[in-house]
Amino acid sequence: MPEELGLSSERLARIPDFFKAYVDRQKFFGFSTLVARQGQIAHFETVGLRDRENGTPVERDTIFRIYSMTKPIASLALMMLHEEGKFRLTHEVARYIPAFDRLQVFDEGDRQSFTTKPCARAMTIRDLLTHTSGLTYGFMYTHPVDHLYRKAGLNGAGTDGMTLEEMVEKIADIPLLFSPGERWNYSMSTDVCGRLVEVLSGKPLDQFFRERIFVPLGMHDTGFTVPDDKLTRFAANYERDQKTKEIRLADRADATSSYARPQTFLSGGGGLVSTASDYLRFCQMMLNGGELEGVRLISPTTAEFMTLNHLPGGKTMREMDNSAFSETGMDGAGFGLGFSVILDSAEAGLPVSPGAYSWGGLASTYFWIDPQEELIGIFMTQLMPSRSYPLRPQFQQLVYAALTE
Repeated sequence: MPEELGLSSERLARIPDFFKAYVDRQKFFGFSTLVARQGQIAHFETVGLRDRENGTPVERDTIFRIYSMTKPIASLALMMLHEEGKFRLTHEVARYIPAFDRLQVFDEGDRQSFTTKPCARAMTIRDLLTHTSGLTYGFMYTHPVDHLYRKAGLNGAGTDGMTLEEMVEKIADIPLLFSPGERWNYSMSTDVCGRLVEVLSGKPLDQFFRERIFVPLGMHDTGFTVPDDKLTRFAANYERDQKTKEIRLADRADATSSYARPQTFLSGGGGLVSTASDYLRFCQMMLNGGELEGVRLISPTTAEFMTLNHLPGGKTMREMDNSAFSETGMDGAGFGLGFSVILDSAEAGLPVSPGAYSWGGLASTYFWIDPQEELIGIFMTQLMPSRSYPLRPQFQQLVYAALTE
């Protein structure tokens, strides 16, 4: 079958063999790789353990924490409301979240004592979708504002004890790193997008996701929690100590996990769990121009619009970079409405087609969609942080090497 799709079976077989070498060396413990082309699965392999402590294997229906691979889904949700005329991308965020009228920009000082200045212009919804908002993440550890996030309990997907509504009130009182539109900085912007979905739709984010995206697409294993009857399919999560290189258990795959109970903070930036098969359905819908198996979520023009480079002046992420971190390479890539977008394959250093778009998650999960090649790649594992090993470019190298036409 791969040959019928213009792929080499022999070369696709290199993919699990290559990553199994990581598993054999105990660099991480298990993974799933999936490649689809022209709407058909050409490769779907699982290797190793989803739970080292219990010795259970990764299987095709294993449930993973996808962390920031939630962001494209939240961005889609917001753009579904855009199609209904609920807002315009140029609208100021404060129009829907009044607390954002209070926003100021960090001027000078340190975490203990600092001054602020007014924003050069107001934050727009496009700024949130493209991470040019001036917001940040507390885990960056590079700027006094990052510390203020940690102090306020704003911990991305790990934020606890507050709702999205309470989160935006807190974040509004913390200075921005820069005036909106000036730089690109990975941030809690998509969590604010999640709150916008709630405000504009009148529904909690989990309800909107379920009713408008997951049920229509048949993504039955995707959500903010893992039900009791699915915990046996849940993967444990591991963390690599960047100093000692030791791999330790970060979150169990049982009832003690925070994912086994209802979430107060519905993180549009990183709160979902999913399977490779479920996420393929989301990717295929996007590749199909917003439709899957007769169910249309957005128009083809909106799908294409979301995957254009929306950074000011057609700049790359690298040219606008103010961030200590990105889930994908910045060189040769712009940013759309929820995805990074390849602009220059040579500058990106990979044979990925211009216009291909992608994102990844904290626990080393990753996907990309290449419309030119009608190609989807999905990598699932559970190892934090995602920069531990170059798994993503290596996966792409191996997949493009398998193309025969």
